[in-house]
Amino acid sequence: MILTKNYLERLSTNEVYSLSKFVVEENFSHHIEEKHSKLIQKDILSVYEEETKYVQNSQIFVCRNEQGSITGSIRVLRWNYIDELPIQNLFGINPLMVVGDQPLNDIWHIGRFAIKKGVKDPNLFKKLMVCAISPVCSDVGNVAFAECDSKLLRVMSLLGIKAKVVGESINYLGSETIPVSFSYSGLKEFYEKNKHLVSNTELLQKALPIENYTFV
Repeated sequence: MILTKNYLERLSTNEVYSLSKFVVEENFSHHIEEKHSKLIQKDILSVYEEETKYVQNSQIFVCRNEQGSITGSIRVLRWNYIDELPIQNLFGINPLMVVGDQPLNDIWHIGRFAIKKGVKDPNLFKKLMVCAISPVCSDVGNVAFAECDSKLLRVMSLLGIKAKVVGESINYLGSETIPVSFSYSGLKEFYEKNKHLVSNTELLQKALPIENYTFV
């Protein structure tokens, strides 16, 4: 068990490879006993290429320890309706078909959640999730999608985050992964209850949606 202070920050766009490496290695560490270096490197490059494509419309949050190493990560992406989201690529699910004809403001995608194996901080997950859902909780017409590890889905349910399963599970990055959606009402209660954990108000303010996006 690692007892350490964790410092929350926004990750710069030139550190996307560090995010990709951390997420893949931690997923394998948590779910697969035997590590396969070639497979891990392949997945790191795959995640890196995907996140590089999204980086202009995404916000990445990480926690670091006192040595500067990443101990936790999460990413929220505002969909431009052009780039293919992971839920489309992995599951063949069209978010617009799931949303249907309900009033809609923005579609978001939450991903790249990982916590370093052995780190014991009961609030680390909550802090990362607060940052990720902050923009989603800014408008009642927002909806978010994610591909969620089955164990994480159970934890979220226990913490009061209401997710809707929208497809069959697959094996991805070493674990059973389930496609889910989150409504404003399903996230707002958790956000209001836990937003005080992110004491850096500037961090949350920067996470609010940018109004003038240009889609090409």
